[in-house]
Amino acid sequence: MTVTWTSGYGIGEAVPFVEWGPKGGQPIRSPAGTLTFDRNSMCGEPARTVGWRDPGFIHTSFLKELWPNTLYTYKLGHILSNGTYVWSQEYKFRASPYPGQNSLQRVVIFGDMGKAEADGSNEYNDFQHGSLNTTKQLIRDLNNIDIAFLIGDICYANGYLSQWDQFTAQVEPIASTVPFMIASGNHERDWPGSGSFYGNKDSGGECGVLAETMFYVPTENRAKFWYSTDYGMFRFCVADTEHDWREGTEQYQFIEHCLASVDRQKQPWLIFLAHRVLGYSSATLYADTGSFGEPMGRESLQKLWQKYKVDIAIYGHAHHYERTCPIYQNICTNKEKQHYKGAMNGTIHVVAGGGGAGLAEFTTLNTKWSFFKDYDYGFVKLTAFDHLSLLFEYKKSSDGKVYDSFTISRDYRDILACTVDSCPSTTLAS
Repeated sequence: MTVTWTSGYGIGEAVPFVEWGPKGGQPIRSPAGTLTFDRNSMCGEPARTVGWRDPGFIHTSFLKELWPNTLYTYKLGHILSNGTYVWSQEYKFRASPYPGQNSLQRVVIFGDMGKAEADGSNEYNDFQHGSLNTTKQLIRDLNNIDIAFLIGDICYANGYLSQWDQFTAQVEPIASTVPFMIASGNHERDWPGSGSFYGNKDSGGECGVLAETMFYVPTENRAKFWYSTDYGMFRFCVADTEHDWREGTEQYQFIEHCLASVDRQKQPWLIFLAHRVLGYSSATLYADTGSFGEPMGRESLQKLWQKYKVDIAIYGHAHHYERTCPIYQNICTNKEKQHYKGAMNGTIHVVAGGGGAGLAEFTTLNTKWSFFKDYDYGFVKLTAFDHLSLLFEYKKSSDGKVYDSFTISRDYRDILACTVDSCPSTTLAS
């Protein structure tokens, strides 16, 4: 478990730590490391100029040797140079289940959230009002959420750094209670000449520094924001669409290793996450180019999704909700819409970009592989009941009610079953 927070105390002024322990048990203390960055770390304006604001200091502590499923409490602390203490309020979290553990596990996933003023007052980039309802619904249902993923376009600061403080304050009730994982989007990373795959200025000169420093994720190199993470019966492979993912690249090798290395007998639910739609989308922004998804996306990756039998791929970037059939090479491999049994023979692609930023239009063209569309704000929830049964739900942020759902029921034999382009080699030898 990793705890990250910001303060105004540098390493010469105070020693940061976390005091934590099982609820009602003896607390212990774990030290925290301290990072910061300066104006010269920004790639361009406004982040280097009018948008700059000193970020203070970012502290990260690793709470180790947790007992699975155990409820813990924790407080953030600083020992000042005169020996006095400064404390935060007390928080709580439940430790993750052991990888492969057979128990109820609930995951929330959404993209393109942003932040907004609760009193309706104007602010920079004033198009993210839907984020307040999303935040409210997640907090309301927090006792039924085990882990959350915000898959890119996090707060739309776009180089005005104080906006990050507003966002983290908005999501603190969630992020302080359950693991809050992020992916990199264009509004965090993209800047010309900075190594991003896309040469636009969507990050406002931040070029990834804010997201990479303020949030900890288990990457080998935070500047390469792709990673895998396990939660009980789930394996999540999180791609970084703002770096090249095509065959032969470092990220492509990571994606294949992430998908290939999971033990599907212990972790049957294999989920691929990314910001831009590397699979299928009916959004106007993609349909107008004729690609119906990020150009070169599925052309590069669909053989991996098929070979390793990815159950669901979820994206943001297009600000609405959409779900496809199980699909491979533009063809639905299963016409069922709500109750899948046995091998699906393809991957279901979902766009969950309605976290709060202004909504995106759908094309009027008939995309036959699209089973459900919703021009509204919302998020998706995956509930694994056991190794055999998964429930997928799409909920609107306005009321928290379910507007689309499906189930998957299968056993290990169905995962092993041979299908198109996923058959292992065999021999006639006995």
